[in-house]
Order: sequence, then structure tokens, then C-alpha cells
Amino acid sequence: MAAIGKIRSWGPVLATVIGLALFAFIAEEMFRSCEATGNERRQQVGTVLGKKISVQEFQSLVDEYQDVIKMTQGRDNLSEEELNQVKDQVWQQFVNQTILEAETQKLGLTVTDTELQNVLKAGQNPMLMQTPFVNQETGRFDVSQLTKFLADYKKQQEQGNAQTLEQYTRIYNYWKFIEKTLRQQMLAQKYQTLLSQSLLSNPVSAKMAFEGQNEESEILLAAVPYSTIKDTDVKVEDSDLKALYNDQKEQYRQWVESRDIKYVDFQVVASKADRDELMKQMQEACQQLQNGGDAADVVRKAQSQTAYTGLAVQRSALANDIAAKVDSMQVGQVVGPFETSYDNTLNVVKLINKVQLPDSVEYRQIQVGGQTADEAKQRADSIFQALQGGADFEVIAKKYGQTGDKQWLTSQMYERSQTIDADTKEYLNSLTTLGAGEMKNLSFTGGNIVLQVTARKNMVTKYDVATVKHTIDFSKQTYSAAYNKFSQYVSENKTVEALEKNAEKFGFRVQERTDMYSSEHGVAGLRATREAMKWVFDAKAGEVSPLYECGNNDHLLVVALTKVHEEGYRDFDDVKEMLKPEAIRDKKFEKAAQQLAGVKDIATAKQKGAVVDSVRQITFSAPVFVAAAGASEPALSGAVAAVKQGAFSPVVVKGNGAAYLFQVLSKKQREGVKFDDKQQQAQLKQQAQQAASRFMNELFLNAKVQDNRYLFF
Repeated sequence: MAAIGKIRSWGPVLATVIGLALFAFIAEEMFRSCEATGNERRQQVGTVLGKKISVQEFQSLVDEYQDVIKMTQGRDNLSEEELNQVKDQVWQQFVNQTILEAETQKLGLTVTDTELQNVLKAGQNPMLMQTPFVNQETGRFDVSQLTKFLADYKKQQEQGNAQTLEQYTRIYNYWKFIEKTLRQQMLAQKYQTLLSQSLLSNPVSAKMAFEGQNEESEILLAAVPYSTIKDTDVKVEDSDLKALYNDQKEQYRQWVESRDIKYVDFQVVASKADRDELMKQMQEACQQLQNGGDAADVVRKAQSQTAYTGLAVQRSALANDIAAKVDSMQVGQVVGPFETSYDNTLNVVKLINKVQLPDSVEYRQIQVGGQTADEAKQRADSIFQALQGGADFEVIAKKYGQTGDKQWLTSQMYERSQTIDADTKEYLNSLTTLGAGEMKNLSFTGGNIVLQVTARKNMVTKYDVATVKHTIDFSKQTYSAAYNKFSQYVSENKTVEALEKNAEKFGFRVQERTDMYSSEHGVAGLRATREAMKWVFDAKAGEVSPLYECGNNDHLLVVALTKVHEEGYRDFDDVKEMLKPEAIRDKKFEKAAQQLAGVKDIATAKQKGAVVDSVRQITFSAPVFVAAAGASEPALSGAVAAVKQGAFSPVVVKGNGAAYLFQVLSKKQREGVKFDDKQQQAQLKQQAQQAASRFMNELFLNAKVQDNRYLFF
């Protein structure tokens, strides 16, 4: 009993200890949960209607879109600007599709497999014409070619070699992208059709619209132009501006946060010593090409930013400055060094050859492998001899698990490639130089290809050109000197005021940018400024950033955040200056209206200083232009429509450029125009449908879109 009593005496202490232990456990779990949530948020590119997309998911969509562009345009890489456009398109597509799927799900709208198959069988959708499954004879999409390809792809997965399977997979992935996009397009069309069919017209509105378009009025107009009243004769108070602001507040609502910055951007350029050294190197390369040096070797050793492939290409595939030279050059001629200002380069160009080659080649091939290179060559020789003896190409191809189908190669698919290996060069040269019906047995490291050209189209002039193109770069010494100077400027000026005050002393200039959004791809129009972007949208007003090295490693940047415009209504002070012209106009109207007060006819208005003129062909549906005021006046058109023939304006009309009184002299319908109820209703419905086509804007505003791409890309 004594022990139990002792335990009881410790009860409050034990309860406290147990409570603290439980709290610690719960707090630890809360901390872990918050940390996990924070980590998840840091990996989110954005959110639409609560649907999140991670960095990995977004990058996968970007890669998919890139592959499509590379395949359709025959390119190896995209420029940074093009890649940014891809990211914008992928993001916009994600936003639109997420919103659309949410809306269509509420309505039960879907795209069935049967509907998709019907579109494929019809073959009329423009998107299908961008696929490899277009019948060359009919020029239309052929669903049977797609079906055959999908069957062949399945076989290649089961038994095909790696190289063939890779080619099939690229086409298959491209088709899946087209199919996905086609489904999205069909779903959007369904939704828009449903929306447009709910918009109707009626005979009454049709009649009113017809009269508004075709009833013309002639008036005698008295105007007091605002330009006749001096700005100094009107006084605008803050109360006037605030009243105007409150009246128009919805116009100043912004749906996404923006920020104002001031910044100093300094570009490092080559010094005279740097330019002289580069010119010496370019002159040496020019001399070597003139002396017959190996073009590929000269271009490589000169570290040209344009590689020499040894392939003849069309003029359009060359850089603009090089293309401008080759037309007037003779084969074997070397031109340069010459400077191109738009890309800041020195250039040397040699025209090695000028030939006539087909722009497009139709061909078919059989890939032949073996345990050894000799075995592959022997098989290929046998196939080649059999084909020369009249054997059926497709029959032999099928024996080796291939279709032997004909396909087209266009110049665009390869001419812009920067690097081409020896095997690819031989392959492409064979394709472009073989005549229609000719065959060739090509031996490569990985096996042989028996190649046959079946047709050639569009003979064009092509140029085999060796180009040494080198950016006029600055030296390490030049950059170091510039960096030290800029670093001193940044370290000595830690406020916005100091940056502005001392910029001129250091030889810099402070620039300003208002309303910067996180959806942009860089600061101050410079590339490689993602860290600066992150700083801008994490900083507080009045802060100054650290020094950033950006651009093509040739720019130094410092940024100051001056103001944050949060989502919602803009501050009165932000729009105050924008409101002043309208407030002044309102005050001038008040003066002009006082001047015309009590006027009941045009003669009296003229006596009070109004400018009088006749105006014809005024309709309700189109604003009239008044020459005396130099302004388009929709309010005047509306006022005239409401006054009967012969009557005088009951009130002074407030216009954009003047105050007006008028007398309606006549009203009549345009000659030769008759009212057609059905036609007019159809026109109104079409106008309503055009307005409804902007439905995505309205849905977007309610989708709570959060774009965090600037944190990652």
C-alpha cells in the first residue's frame, strides 16, 4: 500500500513527463510532415485548379515536344530561344488542357476511340498531314499505312535489331504525340461547339442589329473641342483622380504579381589587343585554306563555331553572312577575314564545290548484319547480286525482318546538322548522288546497307563550303579588369539610391523595368539569369542583389527591387499619372458643357463659340469620326441613334475630343440593302460564337494558376 501511495504521489509528474513525450512525438511528426510538404512544393513547376505538375513531369513533356520538333524539322538541337518557346507552349498546353478536362468532366464530354478512328479514316484533319503516313500518290493521310506501321513496330519490339527498333520507336513516339494532341483538339472542339450551340438569336434583335448597321443619319453638329480649353484653365484634385480610380477600378486589376526593378547591365567586349590577336589567327587560317590545306583540319584547328561536314548544302542552310558571299564566289576561292556585326564574328569562307543535286530523294534499303564484318559483307554482296539479277526488293527485305518500304529524304532533314560522322557522310552522299533506280552496297562498322534510290525531285544548287567563324571574344585579362571594376561598384553601393548616384562615376548606366513577371525567361533580356530571376521574386522592396555573371559569360549584372505589385488591384499611386489625362478631359467637358448650357438650337451654339459642321452617314454600329475634334466618337453615334429626325439633342454629349450638341436632319436606310431575317440572325450568332471562343480567358482567371517555372528553368 505504501508503494501504491508513493506511485500516486508521483502521478502529476508522470503525467507531465508522458505529456511532454507525446508532444515531442507529435511535434516531430508534424515537422517531418511540414518538411515533406515543403520539399514537394519546391519540386512543383506549377498548379492549375489544384492539379500539380512536378519538375520531372514538366521536363518529360518538354522533351517530348522537343523530339517532335527535331523529327519534323530534321534538327539535332534547338536554340535557347526556341527552347524557351517550347517551354511556354508546353506550359500553356498543360494549363489549357487541365482547365478543359475539368470543364468537360463536369459535362460528361469525352472523345471515344470510335470517334478517333472515324477521324483517322476520314484523313482530313490537317494534323494528320504532318505524319509519315501520307500516301505520296494521293497526298492524303492513309490509315492503312498507320495500321501497318503499328503492326511492324510490334514485330520489331519482339525480334528487330537495336538500330531498326530505335528508328521505329522515334516514329511511334511521334505518332503517340499526334494522337494525344488530336484527342485534345477534338475535346476542345466538342466543348466549344456545345458552348456555341447554346447561343441563339431572335427576330427582334436581328431587326435592331440590321437597323443599327444600315440606318444612316445626317446631322448638323455643334462641337466645343477640348483643345480649345487650356490645361491650365482646369484644376484636377486628388479627389477627382480617386473618384475616377474607384469608378474604373476593375481596369486596374492584375491577376498575377509583378515587380519593378532597376538594374545595371554591363557587357564585356574585346579590347583592341584581343581583336588584333584574333585577326592574326584568322589570317593564318585564310592562308592555309588558300594553300590547299585540308578543310576539315583547318576549320577544326581554328576552333570555328561552324563545323565542316563535307556535305554540299543549299544556300538557305548556310549562315546569312556566308550565304551572301557564296553566290558571287568561284570554286576554290577564299574570302576573308571579314567581320559580321550582328553575330559579332570574324569569318573566312572557301567555296570547295558547287553542284546540282536533288532536294528530295525517295529510297529504300535493307540493313544487313552478321557475327562479323566479313559475314555481314558476304550476305550483303549476295543480296546485292540477287537484286541486280531482278529479285523483288520487298520480298528479300521481308526475309530479313524488314519491310523494304520506300521513304523520302529531304535536304532539310540533314543540312543543318553541325556534326556528321564518316559513315553518315558516305550514306548521305550516296543517297544524293545515285540516280533513280541505281543501287549501292555500303559497308559500315556495324554492318552493311543495301541502298536503292527510286526517285529524285527538285534539282537545286548546293554548295560545299568550309567556314571558319569565330566570335570576337575578350581575353581573360580583359574580363578580369571589367569584373574587378564592376565588383567594386556593387560592393560600394548597397542601396538603390547609391547605385543611381554613383553609376556615372564608374561609367555605368542604371536602367528601369516595370511590371516584370515570373513567367519571363530572364532579367533585362539576358540569358542565363535564372538565379537573378529567383532573387527578384524572393527579395523585398529596397534590396540590392549580389553581382551576377550572365549572358554568354559576357555580362555583369546587379539588380535592385524597387516595388512589388501584388495580385489584386493596383495601388492608386501606381495609376495616378495614367488617370490624369482622362481627369483633365472630364474637367474640360464640364467647362464646355457649361458653355453650351441652355442651348436649344445650332445657331445659339455657334454664337457661344461652338464649331458647326454637317456630318453624314452616321450609323449606330460604327463610331463616327469628327474632324473638328480629331477623334472617333462612339458616344455621339449612340446619341444620334436615340434622337428622332428633326429633333435637337436633349443633352450635351460627352465625347473623346469635344462636347457636342446636334440636330438630326434626316434618317434613312442605305440604298440597295434589304432585311433578311435568317441571314441577320446567323450573323448575330456568328458574332456571339466569336465572343464565346474567348471562353478560355474566363476559365483561366478562375483556375488559380500558379506558375513557378522561374525557379527551375
